[in-house]
Amino acid sequence: MTRLPPKLPDEVKRVIYFQRLACVASVSRAGTIHVSPKGSLAVWDDRTVVWADISSPRTVRNLRENPSTEIAVVDPFTRKGFLLRGRAKVYRGGPEFQRALDLYRSAHHDVDRIRSVVLVRVSRVAAAVSPVYSKGLTEDEVRALWEEWYNIAKGRPKVVVDLVPPGDF
Repeated sequence: MTRLPPKLPDEVKRVIYFQRLACVASVSRAGTIHVSPKGSLAVWDDRTVVWADISSPRTVRNLRENPSTEIAVVDPFTRKGFLLRGRAKVYRGGPEFQRALDLYRSAHHDVDRIRSVVLVRVSRVAAAVSPVYSKGLTEDEVRALWEEWYNIAKGRPKVVVDLVPPGDF
């Protein structure tokens, strides 16, 4: 992990914008790690990201007790993304909550289901890159491999791609 420059790099913002799924890690008072998928991660400002609590009571409880968190956001086809480490703050009302509702409303989210929002002030960013690249594959080859794998899983293969065994992601 590297300390964050004065603002989130544009590439980090791009990945957050285009990916519809991120995983948020939190730790309970007893030290139990909890990872929860989030489909609402968004950029709040140049140093902060936000996600909506729709059904995350354990994650929210953990973050109220221990605000340290890490978020993984990865493109499933390129197998590249980022790990964002920071401190979370939960809002159930007030101006931050209302601003977040406006943000989600403008993106056509069902804001009636949002219980709270969590702002994470990012302090460190690390690249998340699959070891598949150590085989010398290009990003286009990795994308083609995983797009084909997705098509096979959906029952609509075009061409069988045999660049990397399925378990070697």
